[in-house]
Amino acid sequence: MFRRLLTVLAVLLTAPALAGVSAASAAPADDYSGIVKLSNCSGSLVRLPQSGEFDRALVLTNGHCLESGMPEAGEVLVNQPVNRKMVLLGADGRELGRIRATKLVYATMTDTDVALYALDSSYREIARELGGHPLTLAASPADVGTPVSVVSGFFTRTWNCSIERVVYSVREAEWTWKDSIRYAPGCDTIHGTSGSPIVDQGSRQIVGVNNTGNDDGGVCTFNNPCEVDENGVVFARRGLTYGQQTYRIPACFAKNNQLNLTRDGCMLPKPAALPVPVPIPA
Repeated sequence: MFRRLLTVLAVLLTAPALAGVSAASAAPADDYSGIVKLSNCSGSLVRLPQSGEFDRALVLTNGHCLESGMPEAGEVLVNQPVNRKMVLLGADGRELGRIRATKLVYATMTDTDVALYALDSSYREIARELGGHPLTLAASPADVGTPVSVVSGFFTRTWNCSIERVVYSVREAEWTWKDSIRYAPGCDTIHGTSGSPIVDQGSRQIVGVNNTGNDDGGVCTFNNPCEVDENGVVFARRGLTYGQQTYRIPACFAKNNQLNLTRDGCMLPKPAALPVPVPIPA
């Protein structure tokens, strides 16, 4: 799991990177527009389909990339004050400048592995002051066979492949994620790439966020995720790598990039204290 910096040094010193495989054919040129480098992970400057240029900008990464530590299974964090500095990259991978998050809008490792930060700047301010522009979160699920790029701000490196399978669930230690993306050969992501956006090469929209891979061939243990199907059948293989879909996010935001977990169609996990609305009978 957890392709973040906290384990990258140990991996580089004690073992080679995951077995390399051939890159996707006719891969697009690397493009780091909207890509973000965090202290321990990768991320991306993102907008929702309904976002406006004056809205506070959002950054997407993994829930396990929080500076405060990994959320427990079943834990959901919302609207917490933070002061986290990040680096925004330009199309050629060079640093455009620093950006600052002042709020952790949403984070969980339940059903998915995502964190969304709100910055102290709007999209318009970032465009004017730094020349940076966001990537858009797709509002529909990813399709098997779609060519994608996993773009790491931490390493300024891109992996190209396709979506090999949408897995019913992926389990790792205490956490379980649903509708996970398994990469085809080519996206042998390494530690430090956690939080990298999974970008549809055709639309340039984000369809997921990179988060884990099986290091040693273990089954459902830390750093060794397994697949569990609808019938409870477990499968694991060393070198398989995964990301989590992000199409559930847009429906949980209202105008001005405001999180609203009670909106119709919002399927993100909710904090225990937040009541789940009961549909009114017709």
